[in-house]
Amino acid sequence: MLFVTVTLVITAWAGRRRSSSVEFFAGGRLFTPVENGLAIAGDYMSAASFLGISGLIALFGYDGLLYSVGFFVAWLVVLMLVAELVRNCGRYTLADVLSARMRHRPVRFAAGVASVTVSVLYLVAQMVGAGSLVGLLLGGSGAAQTWTVIGVGALMVVYVSFGGMRATTWIQIVKTILLMGGTIALTVMVLVRFHGNIDGLLRSATIGSGQGSAFLGPGLRYGGSGTSRMDFISLGLALVLGTAGLPHILSRFYTVPTARSARRSVVWAIGLIGVFYLMTIVLGFGSAAVVGSDAVRSSNEAGNTAVPLLAEALGGGSGTTGGAVLFAVVGAVAFATILAVVAGITLASSASVAHDLYATLRRPDRGRARRGAGRSARVPRPRSPRADSTGTPAEADAEEAQGEMVENEVRVARLAAVGIGAVSITLSLFAQDQNVAFLVGLAFAVAASANLPVLLYSLFWRRFTSRGALWSIYGGLVPALLLVVLSPVVSGHPDSLFPGVDFHVFPLENPGLVSIPTGFIAGWLGTVLSREPADEGAYAETEVRSLTGAGAA
Repeated sequence: MLFVTVTLVITAWAGRRRSSSVEFFAGGRLFTPVENGLAIAGDYMSAASFLGISGLIALFGYDGLLYSVGFFVAWLVVLMLVAELVRNCGRYTLADVLSARMRHRPVRFAAGVASVTVSVLYLVAQMVGAGSLVGLLLGGSGAAQTWTVIGVGALMVVYVSFGGMRATTWIQIVKTILLMGGTIALTVMVLVRFHGNIDGLLRSATIGSGQGSAFLGPGLRYGGSGTSRMDFISLGLALVLGTAGLPHILSRFYTVPTARSARRSVVWAIGLIGVFYLMTIVLGFGSAAVVGSDAVRSSNEAGNTAVPLLAEALGGGSGTTGGAVLFAVVGAVAFATILAVVAGITLASSASVAHDLYATLRRPDRGRARRGAGRSARVPRPRSPRADSTGTPAEADAEEAQGEMVENEVRVARLAAVGIGAVSITLSLFAQDQNVAFLVGLAFAVAASANLPVLLYSLFWRRFTSRGALWSIYGGLVPALLLVVLSPVVSGHPDSLFPGVDFHVFPLENPGLVSIPTGFIAGWLGTVLSREPADEGAYAETEVRSLTGAGAA
């Protein structure tokens, strides 16, 4: 309640500022690299990291640890290939980068659809984590989980609708400080319990897991068959490549004034994220050693409650004052983590709805994106013949029309936050028994399939065309979603979303191994088969701008 109160105060403070599009979608581009680095880390260190990964390590040992490695290594792709170039080429969303050299409106629309889809999948994972956590706090009540999911959805709508990017960023900063503080405290307590002896911690974990030495080797989750090994490769591809296609991460690069600030923000984020994921390994093995894998599984089949149970045990155990206090503190930190992340994701998805989908349908197609990615500032407005010598009446009309469009976009973004929240709440109620990190892995697979190929092609391939962009987006998005629906995640297994039916024909739980190459191949094929020539001038302009920042918004 204290954290919720603080965040609502921040939202009220931020909501007093003028709701221009730059303010609402990018926080006025006034954040420093340190502030933005903390916010990026807050966006990324979600319930999947704090609850899901630690739970998977507690249940599956080495195989769960590989999630930590994949989530962290992904930032090398972001740092080396994406951060500065995206900041220079766009304004608010991924579609801005694509429209910098593409001619057709469908490209922006397709990018908006893909971004919203990825965001909704990510939101479902966070809300599942919230339901698991509060259900544990209140004795495992199913009604408590349901109302918690609804409450989190309502709060995220309030944060986004009234505070925009400025409120969301400061909420992320506060959350990062709380999360790092809580994680450091728990890690230190685990290490002190084992007198700093990592070997002793691992030996106790093997005993507590009930799996013996197999707990520290590969295979408990992804080694039983050839299919499970392929599933692990698919998951690894999704985790390493998906981060660079996440809409709420890409939108963070627009909140700083320069591309250099964007790169420095990523460096700060990498440092924080690296330390955090090292600590999740200690917490995961500590949960197996102190609590026991069977106790974790009996509390939550997917392992999402391993860290709160570890905190209770370190504080003195169930029924003790110390255990109750530490349990409550960790629960509050985890809840703060979930609220902050869902706010960031909701803002990114509502921005895509307003800036990409709504604006595309409202505006006529006037050729290659002269209005996109900051170019409109360099295109002179035609003067009305009825204007006086200073052109004041015509310019006033243009400014009024532009102001009305911006106001409409912000209004649509606020309404979109409500709709996205409702969809995410509904879907998350069906996925309460799924591991949070696993659900995020699905979102990463869709992002790596639909967003990353078209982004890299647009930035680095001179011959890339509008048809190639459309084929790349839909060629990654549709197969990824279709394969998820036809996978064991949805049907055919006791822990599926619909365990009573069986229509799965795709054996892998993560579609990345198939859908990611499909996105790249579709983009190449669409370009090769396209009759329209690539706009060499547009590529040259985009290349110079992405590398130098000349003309960036």
